[in-house]
Amino acid sequence: MTDLTPAVLERPTRISVARYLDLVVAGALSEDDRVELLEGVIVAMPPANPPHDAAVTRCTYALIRALGERAVVRKQCSFVASAWSLPEPDVAVVPGSLDDYDTAHPNTALLLVEVADTSLPQDRLSKSRIYANAGAPDYWIVNLREGLLEVMRDPDPATAVYRDVRSHRAGDTIELAAAPGVQVAEAELIPPRR
Repeated sequence: MTDLTPAVLERPTRISVARYLDLVVAGALSEDDRVELLEGVIVAMPPANPPHDAAVTRCTYALIRALGERAVVRKQCSFVASAWSLPEPDVAVVPGSLDDYDTAHPNTALLLVEVADTSLPQDRLSKSRIYANAGAPDYWIVNLREGLLEVMRDPDPATAVYRDVRSHRAGDTIELAAAPGVQVAEAELIPPRR
């Protein structure tokens, strides 16, 4: 006689940031593994193409020029967004000084930037929820597909959404929400289309 009782599906195991970092220390994950931890799941990051790398470099330089010593600009480094998420934003502006991050990843950000081409759906949906939940006052998506900058502000951590979402095109200048007076031109961030 055959048992027709359906199998009970177990919930997938989520990995905490602490466990994920243990995997790095143990050598199970290395710097060569292009992955990040999102909502307790290890997610592969797509390979970067030249326009992506150019935009990341442009954003980094523009923000360093605009901010000077007011904050730290980090390129493709880990950010502790929650106990379950350790994304690697393309660019992060974090408070403090360089020395503050010698022994720990930041868990507060003034601005997080993702450069998006193939990752656009994930950056708009998953990453925006993770960053809003973390309370980052500014989240920018450098949208290479459409040649524009998507600016998300006014995070509601309770619902994990940004209440103010706007698009900026060439010619626009954007002021950082957490750094009044600091402005960056959209044209400084996006490589020209060829």
